[in-house]
Amino acid sequence: KYMSEVKFLTGGKVHLRPMEPSDLPHVRKWVNDPEIRRLIGEIRPKSMPDAAKWLNGTYDDKNRVWFTVVLNDKDRVIGEAGLLRIFHPWRTADASMIIGEKDAWNKGYGTEAMHLLLNYAFGTLNLHRVAIGVFDFNETAVRFYEKCGFKREGAQRHGYYCDGRYHDVIMMSILEDEFRERETKGA
Repeated sequence: KYMSEVKFLTGGKVHLRPMEPSDLPHVRKWVNDPEIRRLIGEIRPKSMPDAAKWLNGTYDDKNRVWFTVVLNDKDRVIGEAGLLRIFHPWRTADASMIIGEKDAWNKGYGTEAMHLLLNYAFGTLNLHRVAIGVFDFNETAVRFYEKCGFKREGAQRHGYYCDGRYHDVIMMSILEDEFRERETKGA
């Protein structure tokens, strides 16, 4: 268990801290859960060695940063969030987030975690654009990202195969000035 002094990005309800090897049982549980796996596009089972290899890859990749999402009041791990494919010459990155603990869904934790991640992306890393792809059947995620300020850009037609059929991947992004304007308005 990690104490409050390792908080890296702190909000009112959650904080983000660097992902540690002790977090891997959570990650493994989430990506092997059939419901979550379908929503994130994971197609292979993940063993502990697989999870460790993935985490070590995040440490070695200078174009990726990964965090554990933790509840402030209980110091409980509920998810993960990160930036990948960071490309500084264009000031762009892709985002990823999973709130893996289902009893933590629809409580505002993901919204706050995404706000912390975007503030880090735009404020600390000096990025200009953060993008994400969402499967068309995941209407909850589409609404969530729109609530966070992401705008739809288009779709990768039939970009995801799941449950015996093809699905579009809705491409979404948020720009630095859009994020700052929302912050100013208190959105």
